[in-house]
Amino acid sequence: MKKRIRQAALPFLCLLTLQIPLPAASPDAEQLFVRRIKPLFSEKCLACHGNEPEKIKGGFDMRSREAILKGGDSDQPGLITGNPEESPLYLASTRRHDDWEAMPPKEADQLYAEQLQWIKDWIAGGAPWPDDERVQLIARTHEAEWAKEDGTPIKTSGGLSPEWTNRKYQPADLWAYQPVIKPHTQSTGPAAIDELIALHFPPSLQPSPAADPHTFIRRATFDLTGLPPTPEEVKTFTAAHALDANAAILALIDRLLDSPHYGERLAQHWLDVVRYADSSGFANDYERGNAWRYRDYVVRAFNDDKPYRQFIQEQIAGDELASEPSQISNRKSEMLIATGFLRMGPWELTGMEVPKIARQRFLDDVTNSVGETFLAHSLQCARCHDHKFDPVPTIDYYSIQAVFATTQIAERDSAFLPTENTANFDERRYLQLKREEHQQTLTALDKVQLQNAQTWFQQHAKDPAAWNAAVEQTTRKRRDSSDLFTVTRHTLLKQGIAEDSFPPKLVGFTPEQFGMERAARKGLERLRWEMDRYEPYALAVYNGRTPEMKSVYAPLRPPANPLQSGELEQTSILTGGDPFSPDQSVKPGVLSVVDPTKKHRIPDSIAGRRKAFAAWIADDQNPLTSRAIVNRIWLWHFDQPIAGNPNNFGGTGKKPTHPELLDWLAATFVEQGGSFKKLHRLIMTSAAYQRSSQSPKSTLAREDLEKHYATFKPRRLSAEELRDTMLATSGELNPPLGGIPNRPEINLEAAMQPRQVMGTFASAWVPNPQPAQRHRRSLYALKLRGLSDPMLEVFNLPGPDFSCERRETSTVTPQVFALFNSQNSHARALALAHRVLIKEGHDHETAIQRCFTLIYQRPSKSSELTACLAHWRAMQTIQSTATFTPMKPPLEVRHSAVEENTGEKFTLIEKLHANADFIPDLQPSDCDARTRALADVCLVLLNTNEFAYVY
Repeated sequence: MKKRIRQAALPFLCLLTLQIPLPAASPDAEQLFVRRIKPLFSEKCLACHGNEPEKIKGGFDMRSREAILKGGDSDQPGLITGNPEESPLYLASTRRHDDWEAMPPKEADQLYAEQLQWIKDWIAGGAPWPDDERVQLIARTHEAEWAKEDGTPIKTSGGLSPEWTNRKYQPADLWAYQPVIKPHTQSTGPAAIDELIALHFPPSLQPSPAADPHTFIRRATFDLTGLPPTPEEVKTFTAAHALDANAAILALIDRLLDSPHYGERLAQHWLDVVRYADSSGFANDYERGNAWRYRDYVVRAFNDDKPYRQFIQEQIAGDELASEPSQISNRKSEMLIATGFLRMGPWELTGMEVPKIARQRFLDDVTNSVGETFLAHSLQCARCHDHKFDPVPTIDYYSIQAVFATTQIAERDSAFLPTENTANFDERRYLQLKREEHQQTLTALDKVQLQNAQTWFQQHAKDPAAWNAAVEQTTRKRRDSSDLFTVTRHTLLKQGIAEDSFPPKLVGFTPEQFGMERAARKGLERLRWEMDRYEPYALAVYNGRTPEMKSVYAPLRPPANPLQSGELEQTSILTGGDPFSPDQSVKPGVLSVVDPTKKHRIPDSIAGRRKAFAAWIADDQNPLTSRAIVNRIWLWHFDQPIAGNPNNFGGTGKKPTHPELLDWLAATFVEQGGSFKKLHRLIMTSAAYQRSSQSPKSTLAREDLEKHYATFKPRRLSAEELRDTMLATSGELNPPLGGIPNRPEINLEAAMQPRQVMGTFASAWVPNPQPAQRHRRSLYALKLRGLSDPMLEVFNLPGPDFSCERRETSTVTPQVFALFNSQNSHARALALAHRVLIKEGHDHETAIQRCFTLIYQRPSKSSELTACLAHWRAMQTIQSTATFTPMKPPLEVRHSAVEENTGEKFTLIEKLHANADFIPDLQPSDCDARTRALADVCLVLLNTNEFAYVY
């Protein structure tokens, strides 16, 4: 008889055991059962053969030895102790035996070779099955030994299955959850950093010596301000360094930390992490008119050296803190602005989307953002199932999400602070011109529709009396209305008149008129968001029930009664992450692996959840929080983090290269009250930070020397630093802090491209009319999710849809065109030449020397001077015959598309109102041949590694 058995009779181990004397079980096999077989059966078998006694498949119960010996519905023996090659239990598991059904049935669940060997060895050893007491004794006896190989269990709130709950982890993967214990060092202060770094030096490795003063001040100044030092600052520091190097370095660091540009530099880093943008992304990509206030809050926070604990709490729960009676007006505004952090993710709700899905997208986004930003954990990996690698159960994901279940989005009334920059608000006049243009278009089209309506009545032989009466009535009530046609239709519908008795919407429109109507209507819609930029509102949140919304086409305001109206959401585990498949309900909570004793309780009241949750994150005893932030600060100084993935301290993230140093920094940061400036001072006065980037004599590769901090790792300036440094060098940089976003000139083709948003075109990119407005720091440039500056993008500007834990530094051919051939580079080179020759009055050799000191902060070498002078003369000969046409910005842009209602092509003309007042940068036609020739020299100098890199 063929031994192949139906799947129903033998899903996996539906086998009888031969009733023959069992050989004595070996101790090794007994340990194998406890360590491997019992967990394997639990994971692979008991779902069908024991967990639900009333639903045991094939009649084969695997919950005990007796039940297995009893067998199931099959009349075939399943286990021959001592002889695995004859045991169907083993043969079915191999999935390769012709006589036995492959088990487990699903190929995805098949056993690994190592697991098959466990079963084979267990059977060969007598297939022992010790009782529970014996199992516990064996497990306790070998716990330490097995943990080294198998890992250790860790206490959490529990997974969706017992297997996950009891899963073991390699101790090396749990480093981030351990308490931060400050390592003992022989040294103190910055010397302790060097001592802990030296622990990992290979034998006989001698690190590089200290960098020279010129290199160090350039490095420190860029690190703390994102701008180059001035030639005068370099000269002063070099002289002081010669007298007392340590005192000079301390004085330099203190001066830079006191600079207002320090806050701008650190804010740039932080905004990378939190995904700052001035628009919402997705189909409409609406501008977030008041997002700039959160950006400036971050700048102020770093400049004020706001304690990190407070920084955390304000961003997560500033509105709850602001509601405390002790808070003064300005303080309340500041804390409302801080909650803009919770609004940084892309989000919108259109009439084409299910509101519940849009709401869930916000909750998922904010949950993961908090995890990545403050805890270095991507929590979204536990949204659909328990985390595959880390001790983060799905219940924790939704418990943290429950913290935000009563958090609602709105633009909240928040008076401008005395410290906020409200200059340049007069630019709103260009938006008002655009608004008037759109309204005029709609008024004209409304008249066309009213005329087309009469034609429609004639064509359809219908009586227009009711329609005309309604038009007359509407006209009397709304004489200046631009939607008489639409209001008339609504009036007749309310009167109960059948809709086929009067003209349809947009009756008789041509393709151009369809396009014009949609562009004007959507344009007015978009202007509601843009005009909010100049009003005292904060991109913020509030506590309350979830309001019923079908679409959001204008800035939201908090309702009058947020605690009474709307749905009080009950957070549940969502099966597969689907908001329409709720399962087990959960209460607000924290990451249980960090709080196994449930010390921190989160209330389930409407208000107060985020305040309690933020207190848990900011707690000095939270090991993830302090490690995560000092790891980021270290990265921002050395261009390499201690733990390789600043957003992922889990099992798949790179382990710390210097774990003792990371914990020492974390503990010290907490001891010093979470002061960023004290941490900077500590790191920058270490020998590791002050080392030269010149490689020491060593057999190690350059990458290994940098990894060991035996030499300093050079870095290329970021995209923003490149642009800002050019502006600073040319003397054009406008330095005031904060304020509404500016719009610098970008590549004209990109600026004018017909960027599509839902149903129509987005506005073209129109730069600020005044050079001073355009030449602000890149931090303040309008950051649209749907349109980025090509020059910045090619130099690895990160997109704002995802958290950027670390900037990439690629080297690609388009960077050549951006840095050498772009309008921006040529304009900066010309402005620099004009500064040196015309404004400062230098000439010949002194002009070249001045260019070098402004660009490199050093004098030129003799060979460099000779080469530059020769190039200057050669270029002057060429420039003397060159002709130039003054630049005139376009006053309108023509968009062409296919109209979706008719399928026909149409053309739309957009007026660029601000360009009528545009004052261009210095033009070649404004300069003589000598200045233009020196600009060519400057262009070369601005395209060197010495300019673009910090060493």
